[in-house]
Amino acid sequence: MNLFVEMLKAVLFGVVEGITEWLPISSTGHMILLDEFIQLQMSDAFKTMFNVVIQLGAILAVVVLYFPKLWPFKRGDKGLMSWVRMDTVSLWIKVVVAILPSAIVGIPFDDWMDAHLHTAPVVAAMLVIYGVAFILIERRQNPHKRARIQSVELIDMRMALGIGLFQVLSLVPGTSRSGATILGGMLMGCSRAAASEFSFFLAIPTMAGASLIKVLKFGLSFTGAELLILLVGCVTAFVVSVVAIRTFIGYVKKHSFTAFGWYRIALGALVAVYFLLK
Repeated sequence: MNLFVEMLKAVLFGVVEGITEWLPISSTGHMILLDEFIQLQMSDAFKTMFNVVIQLGAILAVVVLYFPKLWPFKRGDKGLMSWVRMDTVSLWIKVVVAILPSAIVGIPFDDWMDAHLHTAPVVAAMLVIYGVAFILIERRQNPHKRARIQSVELIDMRMALGIGLFQVLSLVPGTSRSGATILGGMLMGCSRAAASEFSFFLAIPTMAGASLIKVLKFGLSFTGAELLILLVGCVTAFVVSVVAIRTFIGYVKKHSFTAFGWYRIALGALVAVYFLLK
């Protein structure tokens, strides 16, 4: 095994993860295609774990970019409550409420889904279905009507739970976690930017939990080469995610998701055709 070549592959995987994790276009679909052409010369168990754990780099990008909004403590001199930002605590409670449905379904069925749903036909179908959904939802949006929820602070517990139920749909590969939660938020009255931000915040515990599960299943006995490749993938995903998140939020404030819908349909067709001809 040429370690330098494997590190370059890890960089490429990190770039794809850093871009596709935050855009509603399915990181899983892109990873499956990339793995067909550029494969890490590692065990299947490591590659399965690697594709999930490099998301930690992407999560760190959200934490860094939104730290002032996510950190619940401040300087105070009038007792404990003066040190706590209650609006941030409330936000985290909503995030916890929203991740419960996917945790309840995802944790016990993780192995089953890996074995039965991580297939090209499932990914292709989900890419197309949700691509069509994005286009249809954008067409029914009134461009002259302002969304009721313009910021994540205005999302209440009931709406948070509803978005969390939409996140359950993303357990099916090819759906896109961000795609499902953003769609859910928009359908319940969120602006594109507010739905996207809340989706980013949901990613922190969701992806951290998924990464922890994969690491525990793989075991902590990493070789030096495995640890280095994993670190390279995470660092790359972090750097690319910072750029991708900033660009994406700027884009959705001025544009619709229609382009992403058409992109998903095209990618789904490409995945389907490629694996049919393979």
